[in-house]
Amino acid sequence: MPRLAFAWRRGYIARLEMGGGRRCTGVSGRRKRDTDIEMPKLKTKSGAKKRFGRTATGKVKRNWGHKRHLLINKSKQGKRLRRGTTTLEKGDAKLVLTYTPYLRG
Repeated sequence: MPRLAFAWRRGYIARLEMGGGRRCTGVSGRRKRDTDIEMPKLKTKSGAKKRFGRTATGKVKRNWGHKRHLLINKSKQGKRLRRGTTTLEKGDAKLVLTYTPYLRG
């Protein structure tokens, strides 16, 4: 009998012969083993993932506001100040990281 490329030492075992099948495991879907319990995936707020990022030092990065319209009424210095990005303060960064669990790193 020819051996398959992904077969184990004993040869290929069909899924039906393994005796596994699906088990009801609740919220998280299928388990790897009976003893392993996987944590459910956390959802990121879609508005937060578009607006925030991380710097190389781990601070939370954001873009400035008030740059889109009515720019004639705004001072040249104010418009120049709002170029690029800035970092959030510590308390605000803590709140944003609750919205983006995988940005925690």
